[in-house]
Amino acid sequence: MPSLDWIGKASILNHHNEIPYRLVECNEVVGDLNAGNLIVKGDNLHALKALLPYYKGKVKLIYIDPPYNTGNEGWVYNDAVNSPEIKEWLGRAVGQEAEDLCRHDKWLNMIYPRLKLLKEFLSEDGSIWISIDDNEVHHLRTLMDEIFGVKRFIACNVWQKRYSRENREAIGDVHEYIVVYAMNPTLFKQKRNRIPFDEKQAKVYKNLNNDPKGRWRGIPMTAQAGHATAEQFYEIISPAGKVFRPSEGRCWSLSKATYEKFLSEGKIYFGKDGKSQPNVIRYLSEVQGVVPWTWWPHEEVGHTDEASKELLSIFAGTSGFNTTPKPTRLIRRILQIASNPGDIIMDSFAGSGTTAHAILAQNNEDNGQRKFVLVEMEDYARDITAERVKRVMQGYGSTLGIGGGFRYCELGESIKDENGALNPEVSAEVLAKHLFFSEYGVPLETKPTLPYIGSFNESGLYLFFDTFERKKLAKLLKDSNESRIVYAASCTIDPQKLKDAGITFRQLPFEIKDR
Repeated sequence: MPSLDWIGKASILNHHNEIPYRLVECNEVVGDLNAGNLIVKGDNLHALKALLPYYKGKVKLIYIDPPYNTGNEGWVYNDAVNSPEIKEWLGRAVGQEAEDLCRHDKWLNMIYPRLKLLKEFLSEDGSIWISIDDNEVHHLRTLMDEIFGVKRFIACNVWQKRYSRENREAIGDVHEYIVVYAMNPTLFKQKRNRIPFDEKQAKVYKNLNNDPKGRWRGIPMTAQAGHATAEQFYEIISPAGKVFRPSEGRCWSLSKATYEKFLSEGKIYFGKDGKSQPNVIRYLSEVQGVVPWTWWPHEEVGHTDEASKELLSIFAGTSGFNTTPKPTRLIRRILQIASNPGDIIMDSFAGSGTTAHAILAQNNEDNGQRKFVLVEMEDYARDITAERVKRVMQGYGSTLGIGGGFRYCELGESIKDENGALNPEVSAEVLAKHLFFSEYGVPLETKPTLPYIGSFNESGLYLFFDTFERKKLAKLLKDSNESRIVYAASCTIDPQKLKDAGITFRQLPFEIKDR
């Protein structure tokens, strides 16, 4: 398989594993505490690592709108990837090679570890949707093929972002892309939803015979005869007495028994005069929408002008958001295709909060109870991202509130301090959840009752902040027959005795692992 190389790649391949685990401190609640929604302020690389113990393998849909690398310099994830924050990070992650990086090298070094982490969040039937333009779409596709696998590619959708011509370029720029990969393409195809009809799409459904069941369209009743059975070759006589047989190389799409059943139910149409070739009647009420395709016109999903006006209306004329947001209708189209009620949706480049707005709107329409997890590193995370979501929930201007709630969080300290000691700010419960995830790679589903944390695949996990000694060993052996992993500050038990008892000892804080 072709692969992409760039300056710094060797240093960045496993960088996502080297990110220290940090706390997520949620001290502010807006609306319903039990809504299950999060907005996290902080570098999304660190935030993703901190959220992994709670959401690994649980996210049905990820949508991100990362920097497009156009060369503009307007924000912290600026499109030239030259902000002080990113330059400092590149210097630490890539080393001296960072001085020689071109604009594309920097973008690739920035996005690669984030994509690696995002993949770990997706459920078996999950998918990731990424907005991008011509500056990096070719690099992104190659990266996604490398990280997710070529066979997981689903589509590269084209979104018509403008509805009027612009004359600045040699050829006017009117579109962007939304690249889609799925963890299991077969499962994705089976479970993805059709998109709702609009009146333009539904206009082919008419009611030519005043059918009481409403509007319908005729579906030709012939098919290619390649795999036909004997039951698909028969003579049909119309109400006017005209005889029809399948033409050469064709057959009827219905078996004779099914045709006769449909005929008795009035679901076969021979034209107004009863002389036309038979068509199967398909009622508009029976159609659950249309199969998505890769062309997304602005009439269906919105455009940039609509998105800007939408944001301005929420903030009463001024938002302070210097980047063009995505229209809510665009994100809702993605939700309609790739999510269902109750699913978790993640956006780690949250921007102005369009994704959360779209989720709330979609939930309001279908009572879906989808949950969102947003991450934004910019200072506007509270005043724009969270504030927009708050206003959508509570109402703004003459627009009624949708309801809901979220927790606003910020990244806290690392599990260990700069000297490698256990951070005293870290609670026992948080540490226990991290230890469980670092050992087993799955989130802890229950509240730990220390010293017992939990079990996974016939292995029990324990945490003692003091010395692990014979008395505690005896109790462990009495309580369970499974193998055990014990974290403690020290241990006075002979290593061979631990081995014989099926116990692995790890010393705090030195053997706490980051994933």
